[in-house]
Amino acid sequence: MRGGESGSRSQAVAAELGVRELILQGQLAPGTRLVETELVKQLGMSRTPVRAALARLADEGLLVPASGGGYAVASFSAQDVHDAIEVRGTLEGMAVRLAAENGLTRSSRRALHECVRDLDAVVDGLDGTDEPFQRYVELNERFHSALVAASDNRVLRTSMDRLAALPFASPSAFVRAQAYLPETLQVIVQAQQQHHDILEAVEDGQGSRAEMLAREHALLASRNLDHVLRHRRALRAVAGGALIEGPRAVERPGSTRSDVPDRRRA
Repeated sequence: MRGGESGSRSQAVAAELGVRELILQGQLAPGTRLVETELVKQLGMSRTPVRAALARLADEGLLVPASGGGYAVASFSAQDVHDAIEVRGTLEGMAVRLAAENGLTRSSRRALHECVRDLDAVVDGLDGTDEPFQRYVELNERFHSALVAASDNRVLRTSMDRLAALPFASPSAFVRAQAYLPETLQVIVQAQQQHHDILEAVEDGQGSRAEMLAREHALLASRNLDHVLRHRRALRAVAGGALIEGPRAVERPGSTRSDVPDRRRA
């Protein structure tokens, strides 16, 4: 790649990261119409990479077309987030089924066991401070990435990467928020046990069982979302939490709650 082309791409990536950060930090509220000239000044870049960044973020779903042209910051209903988590669970279920059916390579087996061992140590040492939660997030992301990589399916990996562009769809989206919830330790201990169970099923070649466990693991994230939506302080700890509409929980299967919000997109 020529130097000029490489530099242009680097600027486009930097612009994308810059705008994404403004959105996820809540500096650009849902519904805000983005003005290219203002972003150019704010990011200290030319219009070309900023324009490319906006198109990319619109493709990912963080921006939507604005009336009169240009883009506005997207908003998401709680049901949208539940749907994204369910799709992730389906894709991860497929990934672990393939990994179980194909068998783990030596390097995949080692990486997964190291993650689970390190996660055990972190969970045992949780003390309510931020550092252990951050370490848990890093290891949890690594474990889930290793599971998807073990599927040896490039299209599946690409689909997961695209879904992860929505920050609240990632495996660790609501982990940091759990620092503010009373049921934190119980949820994390349950999640870690599920990590053990998924790895065991994959190693034993039990594809259907591994798939079921992975989808159940995603449902735990959905339940976490319901808890987080009832705690405004916890929601503020979620990357992109400001994009999620309403603090009330969405009715899940078996729920008897009557305070279910309208699931239609605004």
